[in-house]
Amino acid sequence: MSQREAARHFNVSRDTVAKMMAFSVPPGYRRTAPVKRPKLDAFTGIIDGWLENDRGVHRKQRHTAKRVFERLRDEHGFTGGYTIVKDYMRERERHGREMFVPLAHPPGHAQADFGEAVVVIGGIEQKAHFFVMDLPHSDACFVRAYPAATAEAWVDGHVHAFAFFGKVPASVLYDNDRCLVAKILPDGTRKRATLFSGFLSHYLFRDRYGRPGKGNDKGNAEGLVGYSRRNFMVPIPRFASWDAFNAYLAGQCRKRQADVLRGQSETIGERLARDLAAMADLPAAPFDACDQATGRVSSQALVRYRTNDYSVPVAYGYRDVWIRGYVDAVVIGCGGQVIARHPRCYGREDMVFDPVHYLPLIERKANALDQAAPLAEWDLPSEFATLRRLMEARMTKAGRREYVQVLRLLETFDIDDLHAAVKKALHLGAVGFDAVKHLVLCQVEKRPPKLDLDVYPYLPRAHVATTKAVSYMSLLSGDAA
Repeated sequence: MSQREAARHFNVSRDTVAKMMAFSVPPGYRRTAPVKRPKLDAFTGIIDGWLENDRGVHRKQRHTAKRVFERLRDEHGFTGGYTIVKDYMRERERHGREMFVPLAHPPGHAQADFGEAVVVIGGIEQKAHFFVMDLPHSDACFVRAYPAATAEAWVDGHVHAFAFFGKVPASVLYDNDRCLVAKILPDGTRKRATLFSGFLSHYLFRDRYGRPGKGNDKGNAEGLVGYSRRNFMVPIPRFASWDAFNAYLAGQCRKRQADVLRGQSETIGERLARDLAAMADLPAAPFDACDQATGRVSSQALVRYRTNDYSVPVAYGYRDVWIRGYVDAVVIGCGGQVIARHPRCYGREDMVFDPVHYLPLIERKANALDQAAPLAEWDLPSEFATLRRLMEARMTKAGRREYVQVLRLLETFDIDDLHAAVKKALHLGAVGFDAVKHLVLCQVEKRPPKLDLDVYPYLPRAHVATTKAVSYMSLLSGDAA
């Protein structure tokens, strides 16, 4: 059958028959020359300039195709349609999208980052900042949560991660976080933050940094942040303390080492052995992960650290002190002595008191007992209030001062031992500082109490003689003296 006859038989054009004879399958539409946009070509330079300037603008305020069309029409007299503008921007965006090279990760190296999630700790819903460390060769991971992503949290996370793996990586890849990098110098090198610099000197591994704003430079750590949130923190974790939550996270990381990931024939734990073989041994002692600062005690026995005020014993008023800020505690010292330790407060402009610090001053200024702010929220057992009431009823102002002396026993003894002594004193009716002190010593030393009224010279002594029958006769006869 000729091509002409085939075209007539199948009711198609002879050009179509010729293509069918030349190709085994339909070749589809093939453009032989680039698209011509006579109305738009004169304006593409303007569009490119606008889109280039958008790179430094927040993505939610960048030009859309509709906005570009409106500006061309209103500001430059563009007479074309919206569709050709939209098609040009779509093609330009496709050509401008970044491409990536698949990477091979040698053993012994790590990546680290921080993520955020909502948790319930101690019945309070709050935001957790969790540290992640990923070993890209084996995909082994470590996750630990903190109340805030501070410099000391970064360092503490590393210390616990190294202890978890039992080795120190050859290098760790980071973002340019301000807790780690104080400044990016013109030649691209980084000036490290003070605490992080000391940490690197202790563990002696190489720190590497991604490009600013390019999270894909450490894609494994970025992926681990999402994986940890989806798999370890759904549903919302509820724990009594941060330590309990972190123990759970460490258990999940160990459990994951038995998984075999897509494209792998070995478990994470089996591949982790090669990572550990290429890593360095831990130093003899871990790094002290704390922020160091100095301060001065105020007239109210307070030391300011990170906008919050922490109390110290009043004996150190107006003296210079050193401060150590850990992720969970603030330690204050003077000279070579630690004088105060408080739970870390992550609020702003708060006051953290230890009531015991102010008791020596309140003993001298007993009238301040009811209005002292450090004692306002001190939740003491009810027996202490009973003891104070009885002391003040018997000795008025002196009883108030003696009650403060009882509280000062907390400078030496635990609250449980003192509470037991107060209850024993109330039961025996021995309402006094000396009696409570004797009873708490007996409580600690596990010996029976032996109270002696000779230590109370101000109490009246009663002498009771033996009753005689003749005394009753004198009463009956009316001759009683």
